[in-house]
Amino acid sequence: MKRLIQTMAFLATGCLLLTFMAMKAKSKKIIFFGDSITQQGAQPGGYVDLISKKLSSPAYEVIGAGIGGNKVYDLYLRLEDDVLNKKPDLVVIYIGVNDVWHKQSSHTGTDLDKFVKFYQALINKIQTNGAKVVVCTPAVIGEKKSGTNELDAELDTYSAAIRELATKNKLVLCDLRKLFTEYDLQNNPQDLPKGILTTDGVHLNEKGNQTLAATLIPLVK
Repeated sequence: MKRLIQTMAFLATGCLLLTFMAMKAKSKKIIFFGDSITQQGAQPGGYVDLISKKLSSPAYEVIGAGIGGNKVYDLYLRLEDDVLNKKPDLVVIYIGVNDVWHKQSSHTGTDLDKFVKFYQALINKIQTNGAKVVVCTPAVIGEKKSGTNELDAELDTYSAAIRELATKNKLVLCDLRKLFTEYDLQNNPQDLPKGILTTDGVHLNEKGNQTLAATLIPLVK
């Protein structure tokens, strides 16, 4: 009887140890969900890649889920396959540039009311799936200072809407619109349309990727 009790105690201890090891082994899965800025960000030297390398321990799994040309409703349509089915712990939503930019370039942008509704729907579904959400404002479409880029006013409006969604849903906000415009103000004395934090006024250059990675890391750890 004594031997049986000892054996059962040994097995119970082993089970607890295995359970503890399994819990320790589970990594925090972070998905960066967005457009071509995030798609390029997952490439070597991109902001997603830099974050992945900085958090390169068994405690984290970092996934880039960006597709070029995407707008907020594109994210909604692929949310199940590209995000929810992967069971993330945290989702960083970085969308809005194309919703504004494509109004001008191809007349396929997203009206503000629809943008807010789709964005709220994304938040609802991700949270229902058990993940936390970080939201980002769209940074720039052109890097000139003093609101002189053609779409600055629209970007400001959409960024304000995202800030309101962050407040309403008690989400962590990464205010890239504020960060990038303030950086350009201090570091663009020639008032160039690109080349400060972007390659083309939208997509990030090396400094832009480094800046975004450094800003996001404390928010996702």
